[in-house]
Amino acid sequence: MDINWGTLAGVFAISLGVTAVVVVMFSLGLAAWARAGHGEPTSHPPGVRHQKAATAIALLCFASCLAVAAYGIGLIVTG
Repeated sequence: MDINWGTLAGVFAISLGVTAVVVVMFSLGLAAWARAGHGEPTSHPPGVRHQKAATAIALLCFASCLAVAAYGIGLIVTG
């Protein structure tokens, strides 16, 4: 039994990078969601246009996280 250390290091690096990207995208989605006013009520609500843009950005971030998770599950299930 022989381990290809270069390939193992490549898989580790890619996994670490994808994990970091997903965490950042989810954090940006949460920040945009809160900025859109879906968190705590604020004393002065933002403009409707900014609220819609922030909601769209949040949903895009969450959708990208979901897509990465679905792709990983698909890789695992199909073998």
